[in-house]
Amino acid sequence: MNILITGAGRGLGAELVAEALDRGHGVIAGVRHPELAQEPLAQLAAIHGDKLTIAALDVTDEGGIASLAASLKGQGRTLGGIINNAAVLNARDTQIEALDLQDMLTTMDINLYGPMRVVKHFLPLLTESECSIINISSEAGSISNAYPGDYPYAISKTALNMFSQQLHVYLRERGVQVLSVHPGWMHTDMGGAEAPTDPRSSAGGIISLMEQRNAPQGRFMFLDYTGKDMDI
Repeated sequence: MNILITGAGRGLGAELVAEALDRGHGVIAGVRHPELAQEPLAQLAAIHGDKLTIAALDVTDEGGIASLAASLKGQGRTLGGIINNAAVLNARDTQIEALDLQDMLTTMDINLYGPMRVVKHFLPLLTESECSIINISSEAGSISNAYPGDYPYAISKTALNMFSQQLHVYLRERGVQVLSVHPGWMHTDMGGAEAPTDPRSSAGGIISLMEQRNAPQGRFMFLDYTGKDMDI
């Protein structure tokens, strides 16, 4: 399987790249500045060679996304999976009275519109057997468990869950699995030092969801990285 992974330069993204490569998949690792690729990807490139393509991919740049998709199509490349991982978390713990709406606009542009742009342009390349689209969501996006705070991040992930559900309905007759996945509270730059989950464990669970194609038990395509249904 060939897998496109956005936000692949560090944190969960880099661990997803490593896990997929270790399982024998080909990976297109999307990063904003490939010429500045961080050490984890450089090491993986040295080990896995042509199995890893490090590509310029800024999820806010639709022209760049379209250009990359066209380039890969011209090379005869196909995809079996897309993992929309790129995201930001800003205005943390900011009360609504103090919220700068620019933070809201920036977050939606990356966390929601970014995956929409990627799917728009890369869906035609998703032609391998038993394909999957996985949108990295969060428990913060659960309406049932809403809490005050993290407004931009939580609302963007709720909207991302809706996008996943729409894609599921649109693509199910093609046999494309579409999931929103809560990756756990991870020990990354975003999650912080107190987070209990190892991002490599989360990455392993997410790649397994792609490989095993275990459908959620409920109506909604919202799971955690272990395959447990999440409250929508």
